[in-house]
Amino acid sequence: MKFALASYGTRGDIEPTVAVGRELLRRGHEVSLAVPPDLVGFVESVGLGAVPYGPDTQVWLDTYRTFWTSFFGSFWRIPYLIKLWGEIWETVIRCWEEMTTALTSLADGADLLLTGQSFMETAANVAEYFDIPLATLHYVPVRANGHLLPILPPPVGRSVMTVMEWAGWRMNKKAEDTQRRELGLPKATSPALRRITERGSLEIQGYDELCFPGLADEWAKWDGLRPFVGTLTMELTTDADDEVASWIAAGKPPICFGFGSMPVESPLETLEMISSACARLGERALICAGWSDFGDAALADHVKIVRAVSYAATFPVCRAVVHHGGAGTTAASLRAGVPTLILSMDLVQTIWGTRIKHLKVGTTRRFSATTTDSLVSDLRQILAPEYAVRAREVATHMTKPAESVANTADLMEDFARLKHSG
Repeated sequence: MKFALASYGTRGDIEPTVAVGRELLRRGHEVSLAVPPDLVGFVESVGLGAVPYGPDTQVWLDTYRTFWTSFFGSFWRIPYLIKLWGEIWETVIRCWEEMTTALTSLADGADLLLTGQSFMETAANVAEYFDIPLATLHYVPVRANGHLLPILPPPVGRSVMTVMEWAGWRMNKKAEDTQRRELGLPKATSPALRRITERGSLEIQGYDELCFPGLADEWAKWDGLRPFVGTLTMELTTDADDEVASWIAAGKPPICFGFGSMPVESPLETLEMISSACARLGERALICAGWSDFGDAALADHVKIVRAVSYAATFPVCRAVVHHGGAGTTAASLRAGVPTLILSMDLVQTIWGTRIKHLKVGTTRRFSATTTDSLVSDLRQILAPEYAVRAREVATHMTKPAESVANTADLMEDFARLKHSG
């Protein structure tokens, strides 16, 4: 069979799609991917082919970070927030036509089109144009439900999410109308998320069911079309793994800090904050720089900086993990069985911070509101013995990465066969 896979976002957004694509290729299928231009090389490095899809992610990351920092810190500045959000979407929507062209070429003759969470509308319209099955991959529950926003009563939470669906559709409507017109499709009269569900698409939940208790029961009426598979990852190794393992073995297990593809605004100030907090607590700090540039800063003896490490190998031998709250990194810390502190930078990361707190395996705070004193306080809290005990318990219930990938590939194969035989 031929599978077309499209995913837009940072490395953490892309890896789940790449993981399942590699498994499908191993099974003998034809697999083609569309990813941001600056991540084509990453896809090719693991043995898959890819075409550019939208703008480079770094084009909008700084504005994206500024938007969410302002949203949480000064939400009353509505005109400024609208301006920032408009800048983000102007960059991306400008490429909607290019994305459609890439997807149309990719999906021609495909037995199934899989799309990541961003730009589902674009992929859904292309799947409708070719009349092929559509599968969507979610990193948080984006369909209306009563469990995503625990501070609200379930009916209110569902209503809020429904309103957000309509607001998102209206914001993108001009670009989507143009796309549908050029594809020869009738004008849409309802949000794309609703149309995806009504079309009977496979909506894969790429996280563990235990993270959102009660959600599976609420969605049982969809008769298996919203399966929970766990987080998809390839658990890749890095060149720094052996060096890091030696450093860890030479002293007390460290606290691992990582911010992935979300670069911090002031790297040197962040480094000083981490170094000071860990010195006060008598802890060592392993900092995974990711896309943040810490330059040639002088390091204290208890601090080590690397670009990246294997989370699967490193997290389990650390005392605790501090990160931005990306879905993949959160799953890695949950699977590792160590306490977690999430310092979130956007809404999705804030949601995962809430889930970490709900599971009683750690706590959370906005990165922009973090100080040396607050970091010391939060670390002291999660280093208490009860958090380690609870983290180890939760880890035993997490889906194993290989199982998540295999189950997702099974679902996609079965869904494609079912739709074509039907």
